[in-house]
Amino acid sequence: MDAARYGPASMAATRRRNRRSGERSTSRSAARLAAVQALYQQEMEKVPLARLLHEFHQHRLGATIEGVEYAEAEVDFFDDLVSGVDARSEELDGLIAARLPEEWPLQRLDKPMRQILRAGTFELVARVDVPTGTVISEYVEVAKGFYDKRETSFINAVLDGVAREARK
Repeated sequence: MDAARYGPASMAATRRRNRRSGERSTSRSAARLAAVQALYQQEMEKVPLARLLHEFHQHRLGATIEGVEYAEAEVDFFDDLVSGVDARSEELDGLIAARLPEEWPLQRLDKPMRQILRAGTFELVARVDVPTGTVISEYVEVAKGFYDKRETSFINAVLDGVAREARK
């Protein structure tokens, strides 16, 4: 065995790299959840995008609210998700609606589900640097905070359908 390749220094470097990767994964997961929350707030309160982003930057991302400490979110990723969904909402809604049963239009879905699907669809369309499986599983995880298995399976199916179209 090559000591330089497999020795303690190399193993320490691998642990640091894995820790950074894990931190990035956690910060992106936090950014996704925060993006869904921000998009929900925007839909409910009609908050202008700049004010919404500012509020989340200053008071939500990585903050402790009512005794709950929120994970540090990757701010640029959060901004890209929220701004991207805001800018491309009609396109995203069309992609989602195409995967819904005719008798169940997009507006019939409850607001958190719409935002989860919009954010996931945006990421599938615009963030090709993120693997398809990662996008889908991350938004299914976000959905588990709001819904039971039936609804999370529905979100999985819709995002899978979007991915098949968007990432041919």
